[in-house]
Amino acid sequence: MKLPTLLFAFLAFHSSPFTLHSSPLPNIVIIYADDLGYGDVQCYNPERGKIPTPNIDRIAHEGMRFTDAHSSSGVCSPSRYTLLTGRYHWRTRLQRGIVGRWEPPVITPDRLTIASLAKQAGYNTACIGKWHLGWNWPIAEGEKELFLTGGYGGKKDITATDAHRKAWAKAFSQPIGGGPTTNGFDTYFGTDVPNWPPYCFIEKDRTVGIPSEFANIELFEENQASVQGPAIDDWTLEPILPELGKRAVAYIQNESKKSAPYLLHMPLTSPHTPIAVNEAWKGKSGLNPYADLVMETDAVIGQFLQAIDKSGEADNTLVIFTSDNGCAPYIGGKYLEEMGHYPSGPLRGYKSDVWEGGHRVAFIVRWPEVVAASSVCDQLIHQADVFATLAGILDKEIPENAGEDSFSLYGLLKGDDKPVRTNAVSCSSKGLPSIRSENWKLILGPGSGGWAEGSEDEPIQLYNLENDIGETENLADQQPERVADMKAVLDSMIQFGRSTPGPAQSNDVTVVRYPIEP
Repeated sequence: MKLPTLLFAFLAFHSSPFTLHSSPLPNIVIIYADDLGYGDVQCYNPERGKIPTPNIDRIAHEGMRFTDAHSSSGVCSPSRYTLLTGRYHWRTRLQRGIVGRWEPPVITPDRLTIASLAKQAGYNTACIGKWHLGWNWPIAEGEKELFLTGGYGGKKDITATDAHRKAWAKAFSQPIGGGPTTNGFDTYFGTDVPNWPPYCFIEKDRTVGIPSEFANIELFEENQASVQGPAIDDWTLEPILPELGKRAVAYIQNESKKSAPYLLHMPLTSPHTPIAVNEAWKGKSGLNPYADLVMETDAVIGQFLQAIDKSGEADNTLVIFTSDNGCAPYIGGKYLEEMGHYPSGPLRGYKSDVWEGGHRVAFIVRWPEVVAASSVCDQLIHQADVFATLAGILDKEIPENAGEDSFSLYGLLKGDDKPVRTNAVSCSSKGLPSIRSENWKLILGPGSGGWAEGSEDEPIQLYNLENDIGETENLADQQPERVADMKAVLDSMIQFGRSTPGPAQSNDVTVVRYPIEP
């Protein structure tokens, strides 16, 4: 199949956003777990999953469970960017890795997000949880080293100097630009990255309190905080998740009394590190602290669902539950497998990997007025698709320079069983891309592209996921034409700056092409 035919084939599956003419518009709640594996959710892994997740399972029982859903990356910042913008992260400076400490925003000021779309439709909007997409930190020129003192590990006791405190007081007494409230959200409350500084809550665009000390070294035990830096006095990790839950419940309760609909985006801090389990949940799983934290996270999600039920608006509240990437192997992945729990289910790999365990994620939608209960969809979807789906529901036309990689899921939510996209791109933490073409998956390099070991003798990998979901048999040598065709489709996506119909757009940077030439 020639390139033009392939290109038109995948573009033909994208149509203009579906529109809803019912009134009132639905409330929208997006629950975004952090590092939750595909197999950590009981309804996705009933035979080899040992962690009870009754509240997440309830969303599936009352809605639609997608089995072939993907995040944009095997790590967090890239996936968060794509979910909010409907655009692949690799079109930005975020070619590999995550947004680093004290780095500027990856979302540019002119970029439309799901929150700014909702604002256009008259919604109240809030983000409660983890941001990790960069801020315009008001750090004075020449003083950045005072914010980087300590580095990774944090096990060495460091005392803040007068110079540290002076620089921190100056920075943290100012508004912090570039965060959620400059990207369409009316309000924000959360911890930017819970295992990184600053160790404090941020509300709207200001820290809650002024960090004045280095974080207590007791916070840096295994799988707790990971980077030393400015902290408010006596900061601890266990209260973070409960406080986010309390804030989200209060928001739902308050907004349900208003006439305007709301969009609540809840990027949870868990079950990502810090594995800071509260006393009531310690040992509950009978497995390990990570599994305990999954159960605690599920319980907090239950609080959200209860608040929605009590609001009287559950039937017309669209709830989306998903995760930014797969489970991190360092939380005891091998031990859990030995105990009979497989965080990636039947998939190969874990967080960071380009293999399915890195980016195939749970994706569940509950919307009683539209979505049939206990339904399952096996069509290929991507977190980029949240953007076009919401645009259609809100009856908002997508500008030419927005949502360039987003396809509406509304037809699938209504029960149609037709593909909405024929391909999708997901990358490893190091930037190694994979491209799907129906059931075929091409990886344009050797190994996992992440933390897992893999054969360097396989420069290209091609798997038929229909009968090899564990990615055990590399068919690249047997299918050279398919490899060439799929690579050409990816090249066209890069060249045209989009994978949906419309005028060509510019990528923010020159996109790295794979395989990388020596």
